Amino acid sequence: MTSYNFTEFLDGLTLLVKNNVVPMSRIEDAVMRVLRVKFVMGLFENPLADYSLADQLGSQEHRELAREAVRKSLVLLNNGETADKPLLPLPKKASKILVSGSHADNLGYQCGGWTIQWQGLSGNNITSGTTILNAIKNTVDKDTEIVYQENPSLDYVKSNNFAYAIVVVGETPYAETKGDSLNLTISGNGGETINNVCGGVKCVVVLITGRPVVMLPYVDKIEGLVAAWLPGSEGYGVTDVLFGDYGFSGKLARTWFKSVDQLPMNVGDSHYDPLFPFGFGLTTQGLKNN
Repeated sequence: MTSYNFTEFLDGLTLLVKNNVVPMSRIEDAVMRVLRVKFVMGLFENPLADYSLADQLGSQEHRELAREAVRKSLVLLNNGETADKPLLPLPKKASKILVSGSHADNLGYQCGGWTIQWQGLSGNNITSGTTILNAIKNTVDKDTEIVYQENPSLDYVKSNNFAYAIVVVGETPYAETKGDSLNLTISGNGGETINNVCGGVKCVVVLITGRPVVMLPYVDKIEGLVAAWLPGSEGYGVTDVLFGDYGFSGKLARTWFKSVDQLPMNVGDSHYDPLFPFGFGLTTQGLKNN
């Protein structure tokens, strides 16, 4: 795990062994553990991977399974001002709808870190897949006008008579230490986009994040809130449930905090006062079976 300075590591460890700071028995123990795993795996008898199934990677069957995993893992956190007036599922047929947010048309953001490269990438050319924006375009009625504005002004939203809006925001890709955060906020102009769009028209916010993030400042403006986590290549898995072909069924695998000052906070703690508790998740009925 010293990819960028391994020669320094080798020189340093060698010097420590020569000076009896690190005993040779420790080196032999480490090497023995590695060799044992390789022997058990049969790497010395068959060192090369079996490529016979390589042409099936990313097949349509695999994509369909990934799509199913996405729609089943999405968590519906808020749905309408009252239970008897839900916002979701959204109607496919509408005069004009608005799609906004930095993550609506970015496959790299959907995939997150550890995708193609260590820290992930931004953009739509990193791998094959469907962005949420393109999934929306291919899901709604052919007569529904779709307007995409990444970060529109409040005046623009109010003056365009949109039936509803979908805001897709979240975190930019990260892995390991690069993901460390003291504030756990959504990235870029995400907060501004939520305020402008949801302040001017009824909206659902779709969060593309690897973890809970601060949402308390925005929840009063949002009629629909969905934790989509990192849906990877399958934007259709998101629209499957947004538009009601399938129902929401996912539950929170961890507590969603109100502010970072509460952390760490777990079920049973005396100060347990979450925005959404562990295991929470609203459900909807879909036209198809989940």
